[in-house]
Amino acid sequence: MQGTTKEIRKKVLEKARRIVVKVGSSVLASVERGLHYETFAQLTKEISELKRQGYEILLVSSGAIAAGMEKLGYKTRPQSITQKQATAAVGQSRLIHIYENYFSRYQQRVAQILLTHDDLSHRRRFLNARNTLLMLLDLGIIPIINENDTVVVDEIKVGDNDNLSALITNLIEADLLIILSDIEGICDKDPRNHPDARCISLIEDIDADMGAIPGGTKSQMSVGGMVSKIQAARKASRFGIPTVVASGTRKEVLRHILKGKEVGTLILPKGSTLSSRKHWIAFNLKPKGDLIVDEGAKKAIVLRGKSLLPSGVTEVRGIFDRGDSVSCIGPRGKEFARGLVNYSLQELEKIKGHRTGEIEKILGYKYSDEVIHRDDLVIL
Repeated sequence: MQGTTKEIRKKVLEKARRIVVKVGSSVLASVERGLHYETFAQLTKEISELKRQGYEILLVSSGAIAAGMEKLGYKTRPQSITQKQATAAVGQSRLIHIYENYFSRYQQRVAQILLTHDDLSHRRRFLNARNTLLMLLDLGIIPIINENDTVVVDEIKVGDNDNLSALITNLIEADLLIILSDIEGICDKDPRNHPDARCISLIEDIDADMGAIPGGTKSQMSVGGMVSKIQAARKASRFGIPTVVASGTRKEVLRHILKGKEVGTLILPKGSTLSSRKHWIAFNLKPKGDLIVDEGAKKAIVLRGKSLLPSGVTEVRGIFDRGDSVSCIGPRGKEFARGLVNYSLQELEKIKGHRTGEIEKILGYKYSDEVIHRDDLVIL
């Protein structure tokens, strides 16, 4: 994009109207002080003011475990899965009660939405969640979204709400993702260990600039780090949505961001973006298997936008059925695409390496000429 960093920021951010704001546990709480009520007060005031100006805000909030820790008197973060789930169960009601109290000062109504990965990976449930969120926005209600930590075992992990916020941007077709952390933005070094760390103001290509970004930073109260924020920004980028990573402790941070001021790190979206459905295939679904393909098939998919045919498949791995998501792996062992497969593992074991015209003779029936049709195939 042409122009100075300031001009680019102004151009990109001033037109955003529907915004997903993600706030991390490290902004809302600390081991030493417990919940930061002054941060809740500032955040709810800012969001309420933006709503009155015509912005639509969806809040993805961490902090259930932190709120539960305070209520249960824990001084260190629980370690076992069951302890985390129990603490989140205690804390989630506390968290939403705090938000309700603070937002009510500004006559704002809120709704609690708890999601799991399954809610976003099944297309019908994905669309149902979308319809609910859009109706809440139409009613002028602020959705407060969190990962349902009380029932999901494999989702209590590093970066879950960072990545959840990116998936929400696709779900409701947002204009902007703002991730509020406890540091000023994405830096060239870990600012906790390097006082000379420099905040990167603008990242134009999230994939090309990955080398300038440190591994990760996290506190006792936060399971996220810089890596999870980069992953979230990359997901949003592929849907054509810019991301800002900034400090949630800075006063009026949201207003300053939306005015185009140089606050935090702005990550620009990709020039070529994915449709909502292809974004869902690429990032919402967990692949259930791998298809190893030869070089010819890989080139046909990547360079010419072709479908994957059985003749290009050399090996099949995993446990999957027709319609499941699978990874396409090149001859050198690297994933280069994902898609919805038209045949089960058992069927593909029989037809791999064969021509399309032989499918019906081998199986006795044929669902499709393609193993994965190009409309169901996403190049990563």
